[in-house]
Amino acid sequence: MAEASALLFAYCETPLHAGTGRAVGTVDLPIQRERITGFPIVQASSVKGVLRDVTRANGSEAERHRAVFGPERPEEASSHAGALQVTDLQVVLFPVRSLAGVFAWTTCPAVLARLGRFATLVGIEGPVDPTRFTTLGQGQCAVANESALLAQAGQQLGVILEEYSFTLAGELAGLVSALAEWLSAHALPQGPEYAWWRENLAKHLCVLADDDFRDFVLYGTEVEAHVRLEDEKKTVETGALWTTETLPAETLLVGLLATTRSRYHKVAEDGRTLLTWLTQKVDGKRIRLGGDETTGRGAVVLRVARV
Repeated sequence: MAEASALLFAYCETPLHAGTGRAVGTVDLPIQRERITGFPIVQASSVKGVLRDVTRANGSEAERHRAVFGPERPEEASSHAGALQVTDLQVVLFPVRSLAGVFAWTTCPAVLARLGRFATLVGIEGPVDPTRFTTLGQGQCAVANESALLAQAGQQLGVILEEYSFTLAGELAGLVSALAEWLSAHALPQGPEYAWWRENLAKHLCVLADDDFRDFVLYGTEVEAHVRLEDEKKTVETGALWTTETLPAETLLVGLLATTRSRYHKVAEDGRTLLTWLTQKVDGKRIRLGGDETTGRGAVVLRVARV
């Protein structure tokens, strides 16, 4: 039974490729997705492995590190389990190209309901009541009154994302502002280099209907073509062309961290103490997730939110 828990947010500073290996489809190397919804995720095993690596410690802290993550050596795995429990990272905000304002951070009621559920588990009041957005129909969106996304769509103001136009649900503008305020306070990194992003989140935030959001996260990711050249000719080798899918930069993901009491006999600490140690190690830290690290992929900033 977990004794303490926290929200773990990951903000993508560069495109992120958390892959699944080869696939039979239009993309050779797709990203990880939920089977049912098709929403992008980063699987918990990848997240926990990276957290283990970036918090690896020496000296007296090495024992606490082992208590949190479990034994390092496979032959010692049966001696005790680690205290840390990690969930998959799920999408919260997905950036989409916009006719006005350059890009929009999009989300939907289903995503907000999940975020609210996570927040309740860690004892934080959720951002907004997601049921207030269920009145959104396909082709509708909700933005803040001060939104930078507003553009002329026919005879009225609307929002144009990619090649699709959306009409406004003006009565929901206040909820969007409240959502942006919550995300700025709890989810976005708090460093001074993120001041612009926190201040402008409300102007670029857009809540869509579930089906519209699903279409963007399914078909709005980045797909890159790669080739391998022959050394002598500097032409593409036969069959050496493949495509890789990535989550775009400025995507926001969320997962759950939970800790139990230490099961390691050399560390007698409860779950809250262990979670505090882990929070101090990772909150605000820049790490690498997924593949293609040497070409700049997978740079994310972590934010831990807890009571």
